[in-house]
Amino acid sequence: MKFSGNLSRAILSTLLGSSLLVGCGGSDGGSDPTPTPPLPPTPGPTAASQMALWLTAPSDASTRFFKSPQALNFGSAAGQNPTIAVDTTQTYQTIDGFGYTLTGGSAQLLNQMSAPTRAALLKELFATDGSNIGTSYLRVSIGASDLDARVFTYDDAAQPDPTLAQFSIAPDRVNLIPVLKEILAINPNIKILGSPWTAPTWMKTNNSYIGGSLKAEYYPVYAQYFVKYLQAMQAEGIQLDAVTLQNEPLHGGNEPSMVMTAAEQATFIRDFVGPAFRTAGLATKIILYDHNLDHPEYPLTILRDPEASQYVDGSAFHLYDGTISTMSQVRNAFPSKNVYFTEQWVDGRSNNFAGDFGWHVNNLIIGATRNWSKNVLEWNLASDHNFGPHTPGGCSTCLGAVTINGNTVTRNVAYYTVAHAAKFVRPGSVRIATNVPGSLQNVAFKNPDGKKVLIVLNTGAASQTFDIGYRGKAVTTTLAGGSTGTYVW
Repeated sequence: MKFSGNLSRAILSTLLGSSLLVGCGGSDGGSDPTPTPPLPPTPGPTAASQMALWLTAPSDASTRFFKSPQALNFGSAAGQNPTIAVDTTQTYQTIDGFGYTLTGGSAQLLNQMSAPTRAALLKELFATDGSNIGTSYLRVSIGASDLDARVFTYDDAAQPDPTLAQFSIAPDRVNLIPVLKEILAINPNIKILGSPWTAPTWMKTNNSYIGGSLKAEYYPVYAQYFVKYLQAMQAEGIQLDAVTLQNEPLHGGNEPSMVMTAAEQATFIRDFVGPAFRTAGLATKIILYDHNLDHPEYPLTILRDPEASQYVDGSAFHLYDGTISTMSQVRNAFPSKNVYFTEQWVDGRSNNFAGDFGWHVNNLIIGATRNWSKNVLEWNLASDHNFGPHTPGGCSTCLGAVTINGNTVTRNVAYYTVAHAAKFVRPGSVRIATNVPGSLQNVAFKNPDGKKVLIVLNTGAASQTFDIGYRGKAVTTTLAGGSTGTYVW
């Protein structure tokens, strides 16, 4: 993580979740949440409805990812309301999924729950039926991230180990791999991205977990480190769809972290990782960069190198600095290469659910996908009431999508932002065209089964009545100021 003070983010003070789990009470981020009784089943429409609406009104804690009973049916457009016109004939990128980073700390908290409670929570997070939210994409750390209880790599030899004789993914077998296997049993097709925070210290210029760079003589060894990791995970039944080669390569102050310049990453891909993957027969995608949108020249430099670019699927971004529209700049410069959004935190000190929820929906769920991103990932899946576990120098205020204290679960901002997209916009969906009238920020998709999904955020303070136009007909609906609606038909 790189921290930035220019974003308003928050922990939810009073949360209501699905009826699958007890312990859905509120928390101020520093005290144990108060359990509340399970919610009753979500009501169905009171009358026949051609369109379903799932609603979050941030000012109303009882209306968070709530299935509206209102009947919404197509009729003749009256013409006096602002209209969001949905056009399935104009298509853009295919969507891989929406989800979270499953940090080692997240896996630890999940693994420490009772088996029945963990199973219920994982079903809620990863299944799509009922009120489950259908998370469809995960990012994991290759070795420790700063949201692990301790720092480690897969080859922490006391002396250089150029043959990787001491390589082992044993640390992941404690918590991460068991939890991943439970998730894969629920959703065998979930996409998984792996990202390292550091190479083993003996490969680095400063022999430290923090900062430093990869020594040139260890480029071929580190390439084989990636190969051995992917093969070891395959042996566990876990297939990674993609890897980035360094989390936040321009930020060497985290614990752990490592600096990797664009020129270094180009060399590493062109001469070592790309050929190593090809020789090993690995289909895992290589994704560039994995850092902020204020430095588009980093991925563009590598993509301009044809020998390196041949091995690259695309570029990954965070939004602690820069603007989300920069994703389009990179994509449009190289239309055959994909772009991905792989990390954004929620600051547990903010205590502003409405502001944080609106910012994340507007910039990530809507903004990233309108700027060609194939995914949106929030940082991170789970934390405890003290924002742990984390390394001694890691993020001490990162709020998980859920807060887990024993068997008590609280659902936070990122839970709801991802839910509004993941449950309905399934992998293989394609973004389709819409206009943006006034304060009605929006994005639309068509699913492989033909269903259309429109996500709308009213960024204004006042309620807004508007029409959803499709094939010459329209549905009239209203969103309160700051509210988000996911419309499905």
